[in-house]
Amino acid sequence: MALFDLKDFDNHEQVVFCSDDESGLKAIIAVHSTKLGPAVGGCRMWDYASDEDAITDVLRLSKGMTYKNAMAGLTMGGGKSVIIGDAKKIKSDALFKAFGRALNGLGGRYVSAEDVNITTGDIAVVNTETDFVTGTEGKSGNPAPFTALGTFLGIKAAVKHKLKSDDLSGLTVAVQGLGSVGLYLCEHLHNAGAKLVVTDLNQEALDKVQTQFGAKIVGLNEIYDQDADIYAPCALGATINDGTIDRIKAKIVAGCANNQLAEPRHDQALVERGILYAPDYVINAGGIINVSFEENYCVDQATAKVEEIYNTLLDVFEKADSTGKPTGEVADEMAREIIAKGGK
Repeated sequence: MALFDLKDFDNHEQVVFCSDDESGLKAIIAVHSTKLGPAVGGCRMWDYASDEDAITDVLRLSKGMTYKNAMAGLTMGGGKSVIIGDAKKIKSDALFKAFGRALNGLGGRYVSAEDVNITTGDIAVVNTETDFVTGTEGKSGNPAPFTALGTFLGIKAAVKHKLKSDDLSGLTVAVQGLGSVGLYLCEHLHNAGAKLVVTDLNQEALDKVQTQFGAKIVGLNEIYDQDADIYAPCALGATINDGTIDRIKAKIVAGCANNQLAEPRHDQALVERGILYAPDYVINAGGIINVSFEENYCVDQATAKVEEIYNTLLDVFEKADSTGKPTGEVADEMAREIIAKGGK
């Protein structure tokens, strides 16, 4: 496999493969860009089918972080890391300490945080070996509630633009994925009067949203066929693909998952089907915005910054309408312009 020839390699500044025999650590760190500042992005632990899948994921995620941080107006570059393995089986203090030492090897070019299957407790262990982490307990903490808040506000912006309404009451939202962010999002949606249709592998999470929020539970593959107004992908990426796109009945795709489009062409495909897409790295930026306030943390300031996602998305939607381009393409162009100007 030629790394430089991979379609998801986007002139990344650095890709580092890390291993530690004693702890079993196998990790990949990808620094996409430090143009706007140190590369910042979470660490994901996942039992990938192959090392190639892990490389593809970290390349795509790190590029997304560059664009996410730029569109959020942060002085941060983009990076991401993945630890390969089943989180239920391989987690240990020794593994996270080894990961911390690996971070030290990059000398601050990359700063890690929580992502899928990584908790603030895990980051606290990493922090015993390195200062190059953020989202730590006692400071900005768990980013999930802020990611959920930003996603909720992004959904409201999409409803405002597409359905010409400020009210979510009575609308049906199909939520795919009930991890920590998905659960918080369901609470926001329920409190706003939306009806919920949900799916997940975790039966405990399903029971919780059914009991607390009256959600309808459907099978993993049935979520695409629901008569919903909004499809909210909140699990792993690439759920907008050739096999699902014709099944989606919603008029809006807006969720907190990263890399929701399997291919860039699916951006245009959604337009052709009359579906408004909220670009993933714009709508789900709440978590990284919150951790950007890590030092001298102020929850009110962090929340106010997260609330800017609403107007940022309205700007993207309006530019897409005026130019006739898909929203994802418009967001990419806006992000690249910000990066080219050094964040100014």
